[in-house]
Amino acid sequence: MQAIIKVDPVERLQAEHRIWKISHPKDFEADPMIASDGSEDWLTWLCVIPGPTKTCWENGRFRLMIYYPKDYPDKPPKCQFQPPLFHPNIFLSGTVALSILEEDWKPTLTIKDILPGIQMLLKEPNMNNPAHAMAYTLHKTSLFEYNNRIRQQVAKSIQNNSWRY
Repeated sequence: MQAIIKVDPVERLQAEHRIWKISHPKDFEADPMIASDGSEDWLTWLCVIPGPTKTCWENGRFRLMIYYPKDYPDKPPKCQFQPPLFHPNIFLSGTVALSILEEDWKPTLTIKDILPGIQMLLKEPNMNNPAHAMAYTLHKTSLFEYNNRIRQQVAKSIQNNSWRY
């Protein structure tokens, strides 16, 4: 008989954050939100994902909220771009459709897996899992127009970088 070990989500996230602060991918940012009373909200994180280099996303800095459930790490977090991005795998709400956040979730995955995974999705959309019909259709029918739309989005992200934390 195997013992089931219950992990406290806040303790787990605090440990992930300590590791993140020591070593994380260049130009990525991830920190828990600060509540109105000045305390850290460990179940809600504000992150920044840089646009992948050598793509039409390059130089963009995209704000992503991560909402961790109370039963994390047994259940995956919800990741949502704010503002929403035009992308085949991002819903109009900004929520990311990515297998590691859904059917391929494993409790061993951490922020150091999630954020680079989302960055890779920007570069390489999963055309078998569309979440945004217009972005999906434009990507399939006119990659040139799709890339122009992404470049406009990147320019807007650079212009709106005043929210940096």
